[in-house]
This record gives sequence, C-alpha cells and structure tokens, in this order.
Amino acid sequence: MRPIICSKMDFSQSNLFGYIEDLQELTIIERPVRRSLKTPEEIERLTVNEELSDIERAVYLLSSGQDIQGTSVVANLPVLMRQNPAETLRRVLPKIREVLHVAGVEMQLTAAVSFLTVLQEESVSIHTYSHSFLHIILQNLEHRDAGVSNAWLETLLAVIEALPKETVRHEILNPLISKAQLSQTLQSRLVSCKIMGKVANKFEAHIVKREVLPLVKSLCQDVEYEVRTCMCRQLEHIARGIGTELTKTVVLPELVELARDEGSSVRLAAFETLVNLLDMFDADDRSQTVLPLVKSFCEKSFKTDESILVSLSFHLGKLCNGLYGIFTPEQHLRFLEFYKKLSTLGLQQENGHNDNQLQLQTLEQEKKYISVRKNCAYNFPAMIVFVDPKNFHLELYSIFFCLCHDPEVPVRYTMAISFFEVAKLLNSDVYTIHKELVTLLQDESLEVLDALVSHLPEILELMTNRGENNGSESKLLSIPDLIPALTTAEQRAATSLKWRTHEKLLQKYACLPHIISSDQIYYRFLHRMLTIILTNNVLPVQKAAARTLCIYLRYNRKQEQRHEVIQKLIEQLGQGKSYWNRLRFLDTCEFIMELFSKSFFCKYFFLPVLELTHDPVANVRMKLCCLLPKVKSTLKIPTDKHLLQQLELCIRKLLCQEKDKDVLTIVKRTVLELDRMEISVDAFQKRFYENDLLDQEKERQEHLLLEMEQLEKEKHQNEGRSTNINDKMFEKKRRDSKASSVLAKSINLSVPGSSAGTSAGKEEKKSKLVRSQSFSTQALHPKYSNIDKCPNKSSATGYASSVSGMGKSCMLSFSDDSFRTHSTGNSGNAAFPSSSSRNLFNSADQKNNGNKESHSRKMSM
Repeated sequence: MRPIICSKMDFSQSNLFGYIEDLQELTIIERPVRRSLKTPEEIERLTVNEELSDIERAVYLLSSGQDIQGTSVVANLPVLMRQNPAETLRRVLPKIREVLHVAGVEMQLTAAVSFLTVLQEESVSIHTYSHSFLHIILQNLEHRDAGVSNAWLETLLAVIEALPKETVRHEILNPLISKAQLSQTLQSRLVSCKIMGKVANKFEAHIVKREVLPLVKSLCQDVEYEVRTCMCRQLEHIARGIGTELTKTVVLPELVELARDEGSSVRLAAFETLVNLLDMFDADDRSQTVLPLVKSFCEKSFKTDESILVSLSFHLGKLCNGLYGIFTPEQHLRFLEFYKKLSTLGLQQENGHNDNQLQLQTLEQEKKYISVRKNCAYNFPAMIVFVDPKNFHLELYSIFFCLCHDPEVPVRYTMAISFFEVAKLLNSDVYTIHKELVTLLQDESLEVLDALVSHLPEILELMTNRGENNGSESKLLSIPDLIPALTTAEQRAATSLKWRTHEKLLQKYACLPHIISSDQIYYRFLHRMLTIILTNNVLPVQKAAARTLCIYLRYNRKQEQRHEVIQKLIEQLGQGKSYWNRLRFLDTCEFIMELFSKSFFCKYFFLPVLELTHDPVANVRMKLCCLLPKVKSTLKIPTDKHLLQQLELCIRKLLCQEKDKDVLTIVKRTVLELDRMEISVDAFQKRFYENDLLDQEKERQEHLLLEMEQLEKEKHQNEGRSTNINDKMFEKKRRDSKASSVLAKSINLSVPGSSAGTSAGKEEKKSKLVRSQSFSTQALHPKYSNIDKCPNKSSATGYASSVSGMGKSCMLSFSDDSFRTHSTGNSGNAAFPSSSSRNLFNSADQKNNGNKESHSRKMSM
C-alpha cells in the first residue's frame, strides 16, 4: 500500500511544480507601464497663457490646439455669443468653419448642437444668423457619416421654421431642385425628402404645387426603396400644407401607388400615412379608396406580409374610429373579429396544434406577437368606443380578461395604464371589471402595480360611486376582494427594493376614507401605517406613511380609536427611544398642522412637541427649532395664552442652556422669525381671514364627527328602548283600538333620556342624523385631490341648519372632556372651542328654540 501512496504524492507534486514554473515564466514577461498620463512635452503643448481673453484663447486653441481643445471651444460657442457676439462672429466663427472641414465626428456633432443652441437663445438676429451660420450648416449637411448628417439636418429643419420665406426660397429651396435629382447620392436625396416635408408648410399652396410637388412625385418613384419610404412619410406634412383639394388629386394617388409597392417598408409607410390623413379625406375617398386598401392590408398581414402586423395593431383603434361612419354592419363585425384575433396572437393557434407550432416559432416571431398584443392593449379604450360601451360585456369582456391575464408583463403593464380610461368609458357598467382590478393589484410584477396605482383613487371612486351599489351602506360590497388585494399589494411593494413604488402606493392609499368604512381602515390599514413609520428605513416612504396616517385619523369616526392613535403617536414616536422616531414625530406633527384645525393640534400635540426642546440629540432640537414658527401660528389669543407662555419659556431655556453651536445658531434665527410673527385672535381679522375661514371649516368638520358619533349612539339606545316598550305593549291585555292608540302616544311622549322630551324632538333628531350621514358621504368625503380645501357654501349651510336643530342639552351631551378647549378659564366653550364658530350659530339656536315652543303648544292642543 505504501508504494502506491508515494507514487500518488509524487504525481501531485510534479503537477504542482509544473504550474509554478508556468507562473514564473509569466512573470518574466513585462509590459511597459506609463507612470504618468502625459509627457512633459504634451503638457507643454496643452498649456495656454492665462492672460489671454476668452476670444483670443478660443482662436489660439482652434488654430494650434488639439482636437479635444477645439471641441471644447465649439461647445462653448453659445457662451461666447452671449458675452461678445461681434468679436465671436468676426474671429471665432471663421476659424470654426475652417476646422470643420477636417474635424472628426465628435466635433461635428458638438458644432451642430451649438449652432442650434445659438438659434434657440436668439443671441443674434435671424438675419445675422442666416448670413453667418446657415452656409456652414448647408456645407456639412452631406457629411459622409450618417449620424453627423442627421445632426446637421435636425439643426437645418429647426432653422427653416425661423427663417423668412425669401431666405428659405433662395438659400434652401432653389438648391434643393438640383440635389433631389436621380444623379445625386442616396444621402443627398434622403436629405431632400425631409427638407421638402418641412418647406411645404412654409409657403402658400400654389408655390408648393409649382415648385415642390414635381420633386415629390419624382422622389416617390425613386429607384431606391429608402428614398420612396422617406418621401412617403413626408407626404403627411405636405398634405397639411397644400390643403384637401390638392391632397385628393395629388397626394392620394401617390399613396395608393406606394401602398402596392414591392418594398414592405414602403407599404408600411403608405399605410401609416393613410391612417394619419383620414381626417383630410371625405366620405367618398374613405369608402372607395382607403377602405379597400385597409382591407387588403388586413388580409395580407396574416397570409403573406406579417411585417405590417405590429403597425396595423398600433393604428387599428384610430383606423376603426376614423372609418366608423362608412362601415356596414358586416364590415364592423369583421374588423372587430380582426382585433380579437390580434389580441390573442401567439397565445392560441388553430386546429389544436398549439404546442408544436409554438416550438417552431422563432424568437423574433414571439417578440413580434408580444408587440402586437401590447398594441391591442393600448387600443382597447378606442375599441370600446368603436363597439359602444353598452356592448362591452358581450363583445369585448373576454378580450379584456385575456389581456389582463396575459403571460407577458408589457401587455399587462399597458392594460394597467389604460385601466382608468376603460373605467371612465364604462361608466355605470364599471362593476363588470372589478375582478380584473383585483387581479392587477395582485400582479406579480411591480411595474404593473406601479402603472395601476397612478390612477387608483380615481378608479376606486368610479367603482364605488357608479357601480351597481350606489348606497353608502352597500358600497363596500361592490368590490368584495378589494381590501385583501390592497394589503397584499402594499406588502409586496414593502418587501421589494423599489421604494418609489412603495411611496407612491402609500400616497394613493390616502383616498381610502372615501372608499371603505372607518372601521376597516382602522383595523386593516391605520396600524400598518404606524408600523411602516416605526420600522421602515426609507425616509420618503416613512413620510408618505405619516401623511396617510394623518388623513386616516382625520376621517376616523370613533373618538376612542382617535384617542388610541394619538396616544400611540405620542408614546411610540414622540417619546420613542430612537431619535429617528422622534424626528418622524415632528414630521407627523407638521402634517397634522396642515390637515387638522389649530385647536386640535394645540389640544393634543402642542405640549408633546415642546417637550422635545430637552431632547438629548442635537438633530431633533434643530428640527424642532425650524418647526417652531408653524407651531406658534396655531395659537389663538386669548384662548391659548398659557400655551404661548410655555412656548416662550422653552425658547428662553434654549437660548440660555443650549451648548451645540449649530442648534444655537438656528435658535437665534428662529427667535427673530418668531418676533416678526403676529398671532391671530379668536375673532376674524382681515389679514388672516382666509386662513381663519379654512381653520374654522376644519374645526367644524371635527365637531361634526363628534356630533355624528353621539347621534349614532343615541339612535342605537332609542332603538333598544323602543323594542322594550313594544314588548311590554304586547304583554298587556287587549284593549280597543282607540284606547291603544292613546296609550301609544303617551308612552312615546314619556320616553326617558330624550333630549327634547317630545316626539317632535325625536323626529328632529332622526332628521338630523340623516343629514349628518349625508354629510359623511358628501362634505366629509370630498375628492382626494381637494382634501385640504374648504367645502362649498351649501355644506356649511347644511351644517348650520343641523346644529341649529339641536338643543343646548344635546350640545353638552356629545362634547366630552377629551374635546373641550385647553383654556381652563373658558368653560362655557365645551362644544366649540372657537368663539367665532360659537357665535356663528347663536341666532340659529334662538330661532329654533322658538320653533320648538310653538310646536309643543300645538302638540298639547
């Protein structure tokens, strides 16, 4: 056994030594390494005297500098034209003209861009520009490099729009006649085609007919298919310039001939130009000329010429709606079936040979079929208009389902983009696409989700307001799987690396208070937003979650839930162990000042914010100091006088005790800003009228939430009491109908716990509850885009009438200790902290009390 082991060891060692010898041989090969990028001689040549002016330096670099230096001078030409246009035109521009004859591609491209910039900045008059720059552009137009030639051509086309007609005619149009001849180069004829498309809109129709159209006909019959294709694509611009009559007699026959060309690219260009010019043809031309051509294109696209499929699918929506008036029912159905066939192209094959035929397809065919289905998704809204939205479920729903479930992401992405347009077109029949909305929300691709979320608030509003269930109670049943789909979409965005999609999703979720109930938001979304603020590491995502949480809190309809959320914000953010959470608390407070009334912020968040003046982290104190002017703007005098004293005390402590230099600098700057601020008072002032009115509206809606909650509780209590009374009535002995009716009236009038003590008061409360509920669906739920705006006058009037219908005892019943003012001296303002809002309804209360007395007298009689 030992000899075998030794032989194996020797073998492995020899291999190892062989590898080492090879490595040693490689080390012998040495490559010369330059220790510096430039030699002293090269540095000397690149050195320029610093005492030279900009013009002199530019001339020197163009004359004796290297190519990279000359390119920098050409790129800096617009700056030189702004600083010293006369000297630049006299000394620099001639040098540039000389250099461009032998310049490379980079300098040529830079010069084309610089010349265009000079034109756009209008550094010189158009006459001077045409005299100095136009000839250089025309000289380099036929450069041997195609990229350079196209760059100069784009510059020339932009110059043609600004040049006067006479200059265009003498400098461009006249030389164009010779350069468009068949004897010229291919590049020259292609350039002539594009110039004629731009020149046609510059002159009158008779000049174009006499000087341009003969050249157009000649280039349409050129021997090279590239020239015919290019000229065919310019026919649209020429037709717009010469009008409908000449288009019908000159352009349309050329298009018909080009549509039958042997080159597929020529036929494709003719088809696209025909579609774009449909609005210029009358009904006879459409039915007798255009429609037969389109039918032949559709027939050939599947049989002999698949190259036109992508373009045909892209223009099909425009084509169908452009020819809609001349279609017979049979033709209408035929084009619809053609669209359906394109929508599933590549997914299913005829005769049951799906698998075998898909294996034979090349990669190019698969890409082509994906593009066709993507174009069909793009044209889907146009096809809804084509078939009429009323026939959507019968004609197009199956195609809509297939496109939303397409295996390729680009197709589903396009459907997600156009989903909002489809929902708008369906109007009251939007309920038919609820399932597809849920499917796209749960799509595995975040690109699809990102495209759908862009218009998610508008889509959900359409679905809840125009669907089958229009009532506020049954509105949530219209999309049964919506809430799980929304939560799943948010979780997938949170676990991905695409934080911008997550941020957009959270911003759009702020529309949910207008879509689903307050309890569902509280249990399924609100706590999730708080978790994101506490655990997410991306600042824009945290801020989006904080703002959405504040909006959820703004429209929460239960006081207990609101108090719980406020308590969590203060404890977990404002008093959190991490300074990052305390910074997010200040961001949240900024959103609360934006969305809530001043009294709400002062009641719950003013003192917790001031406590952060003692924060051990300097960044928190710096952010707080920057926020103090906004905090002070929430105060009202004399109601919040004690809070103003607290604020001044905190600022004094900061000035005296702050040791951090950066924080102290910000504190001093903030003190100056606070001294210049004026505090608003309880009464309206002209300077703060708009802000006070907006704040009063926010405060009114907050009180209305309390009122609605109290009325709902009283409603449930009264329903339970009425049930008990009815049970007692059934247990009594039978009486005659007259006596029983009298007894029922006496029982209804003696129900304990009623606010008014009469049946009229109960009816008044019921009507008030109805008005409050209607406000919750209208004034309380405006559009998401107008969430910070005041409701209109009608909502304010409705609220005034509802408040005036309540007695003083009802006012005091729903305003508990948690929603009283923070001023201990003003105990009479329990229901309305703002004196302006309290005085607003005094006259209405007195008037309504008089109505109650008269109504009770009538009842007693």
